[in-house]
Amino acid sequence: MASKLEEDYSCPVCFEIFKDPVLLSCSHTVCKVCLQQFWESKGFRECPICRTRLSSDSPPRNLVLKNLCETFLQQKSQRSSEFEVFCSLHSEKLQLFCLEDKQPVCLVCRDSKIHKTHNFSPISEAVIDYKEDLWLKLQSLKKTLERSEEALVTYDQINKHIKSQAQNTETEIKKEFEKLHQFLQDEEATRIAALREEEEQRSQMMKEKIEKMSREISSLSETIRTLEDEMGVDDIAFLQNYKSTVER
Repeated sequence: MASKLEEDYSCPVCFEIFKDPVLLSCSHTVCKVCLQQFWESKGFRECPICRTRLSSDSPPRNLVLKNLCETFLQQKSQRSSEFEVFCSLHSEKLQLFCLEDKQPVCLVCRDSKIHKTHNFSPISEAVIDYKEDLWLKLQSLKKTLERSEEALVTYDQINKHIKSQAQNTETEIKKEFEKLHQFLQDEEATRIAALREEEEQRSQMMKEKIEKMSREISSLSETIRTLEDEMGVDDIAFLQNYKSTVER
């Protein structure tokens, strides 16, 4: 793992020791090359760390940090020379990198049968090339993460819209059914009122007919009793009263 001091001297974009650090207006520091590559990929100027929009396209160089990094690299190089790593097979210094086996090798390994047809690169160049390759992959992963986060926000907004739309539709359905219920209640009340009015009219008509029929029955009953009484008198009296009885 890198030391705390090495982390402090490392660019937060490429994770390498600063080569030509520039100081941004948001107080973050990155390699000049990393910043230019980031701006080219984005199409606009912003800080790769905090995404703050930047007005200047030529941020000042951080000379103090540059000098500190150079001193740190010199000291690290001196320490590395004191602790050089040697080939476990030939006890020679590891100076090359096998591009086929992706392993550091010594000069004897290069000439051996195992690596005879392989291609090699100096350790220093291999480190730069493969770190650059990893840096590009890292940027791709960061872009994928950014797109995934944006998609997540979009999905969350769509989900909220779906819920809001469902709630609004439910409210409209309830309003429509309330109107329908009110219409049915009004229609029921209107029809019942019309039915009762018709019932009242017909009942009044039948009441009048019943009263009329009752009077006619009473009159007929009286006439029948009179006729019965007339028929019960003697013959002379019956004949004397016959004309008036028939007329009545």
